[in-house]
Amino acid sequence: MNNSINVKRARRIRNKLKKVSVDRFRLTIFRSTKNMSAQIVDDKNNKTLVSSTSLGKKRDQKKSDISLIVAENLAKKALEKKIKNVYFDRGSYKYHGRIKAFAEALRKGGLVF
Repeated sequence: MNNSINVKRARRIRNKLKKVSVDRFRLTIFRSTKNMSAQIVDDKNNKTLVSSTSLGKKRDQKKSDISLIVAENLAKKALEKKIKNVYFDRGSYKYHGRIKAFAEALRKGGLVF
């Protein structure tokens, strides 16, 4: 039952964001218990433009530090491809903890959302 609630929440958030942000790329995030990955997607062409993940990184760091590393890496790659405006699709995750730290690091890295 909990999984269906998460799917409904993710769909509801994504639909609201797509209506509001027409001319921006979507920044989507996936968080597991140990890793985190994020990507910037062009929904019109159905292509991933930039992605970053924590797979293969050092395991002795805290989870929030890993999310900061992924955010800095993603922001650097996005600015190299001249992507500055995105909208943040957090999926079914609440905006706190690792997700909040990730978003703040992206803003500090130069992305606008």
